Amino acid sequence: MTRRSKSSGRWLREHFSDPFVQRAQAEGWRSRAVFKLEEIDRREHLLRPGDVCLDLGAAPGAWSQYARRRVGRRGRVVATDILPMDPIEGVEFVQGDFREQEVFDRILALVPERGVDVVLSDMAPNLSGVDAIDQPRSMYLAELALDLAGRVLKPGGSALIKVFQGAGFQELLAAARRSYAKVKLYKPEASRARSPEMYLLAKHLSMV
Repeated sequence: MTRRSKSSGRWLREHFSDPFVQRAQAEGWRSRAVFKLEEIDRREHLLRPGDVCLDLGAAPGAWSQYARRRVGRRGRVVATDILPMDPIEGVEFVQGDFREQEVFDRILALVPERGVDVVLSDMAPNLSGVDAIDQPRSMYLAELALDLAGRVLKPGGSALIKVFQGAGFQELLAAARRSYAKVKLYKPEASRARSPEMYLLAKHLSMV
């Protein structure tokens, strides 16, 4: 039987004693990440009944769960991830890498042209612990999300994208400010203090 390292044992103890993990389990959410989105949505009224929402890097599905609840029966949630995701009632899921044309086309087939109200991205790479490796990977995913949002959002649409502070961060922020009327950064309470993650909120896409 493989023995756990001391560090993995500490992580497990911290994880299961985490109040957000406990709350997520009690309320039926798929992960504690839901509370990051919930806090930002509560402050910014990001998701509204009837919205069309595209959730990138959706697995295991907590953000899609929340979005489905917020947009209601008149809205739509399309989710995608390289990883598989257990079905969620009312959520349309495309498994695959959206950088591939075939996968991208499948996503586009599910949303009206220029008809997405909100793009969500909680995408992050598998972290190695080496900043020189992790930061470029993280920024690449954030850049992909921002680029895709610019291609599918309707005028006035919004995007919420996980970002990591470091090399490339200021350039991404500047790119968002060129295309959106309002750009803000959030560090939600449910985001662990030691994590460099933040969330870039870009609202009111301009088509000029």
